[in-house]
Amino acid sequence: MGKNKKRPVDILVLSDIHLGTYGCHADELLRYLKSIEPAKVILNGDIIDMWQFSTRYWPKTHMQVVKHLTGLMTHSTKVIYLTGNHDEMLRKFSGFRLGSFQIENKLLLKINSKKAWIFHGDVFDVTMRNAKWLAKLGAVGYDSLIHINTFVNFVLQKLGREKISLSKRIKDSVKKAVQFIDNFELTAAGIAIDNGYDFVVCGHIHKPAIKTITTEKGSVVYLNSGDWVENLTALECHEGIWRIYNYRDDKMAQAIKLPRRFKGSDNKELFNEMLEQLLKPKK
Repeated sequence: MGKNKKRPVDILVLSDIHLGTYGCHADELLRYLKSIEPAKVILNGDIIDMWQFSTRYWPKTHMQVVKHLTGLMTHSTKVIYLTGNHDEMLRKFSGFRLGSFQIENKLLLKINSKKAWIFHGDVFDVTMRNAKWLAKLGAVGYDSLIHINTFVNFVLQKLGREKISLSKRIKDSVKKAVQFIDNFELTAAGIAIDNGYDFVVCGHIHKPAIKTITTEKGSVVYLNSGDWVENLTALECHEGIWRIYNYRDDKMAQAIKLPRRFKGSDNKELFNEMLEQLLKPKK
């Protein structure tokens, strides 16, 4: 791949970006997006964290991610926004379409004659269904942990040590969390098998995966795009083949320089540029 040539991707699935929170790795996501040329982008929930959104914290790189995605739409890239729990207020707009952009709660996609069922996955979360206030309280605690993690990683970097993810380590070590993930995957797979789907694609649990799950009724390929808080991962499908993208393994994307003007918190200029981009007549 040449220095300025972007890598083609047929389908890109992103989820759990959590724009508007301190844990979001918007800089890294922006570098990744600038390194690829996707034909279709599926934003599979929790893209903007509306539970914790505050006008006091919205860095330029967060706004630039939104601007980059809207820019893709003006170049005929199809962008499908599937709602999650942190952006659930968009669910009432399911079915909305504007040019190459649409909002849905779930999506059934045909890929080389195979059926992919794509949705965020919070519908399987008992806490979400029965005690939403508890889930929101947990989200605040999670963001606080990210604050602590940022300080810990700053110290580790000064000592020449590798960064760590406290939230990932905690989840991986707690049996109930591991059991929840296993149950989530089996539930999604079971319903997909019952409906004759070949793939089931989720987000929500921040656990990237591609695996074949088999039950007494059949088998299905379960995929999860992970997140851009802990894992910095996405799903890519190109020429019918799925893979997990991991930013930490992508030296070319990491080498992309972001303009200095993206730093800071003044988003007015970027917002105006985004509007001009959207309203500009197509040639």
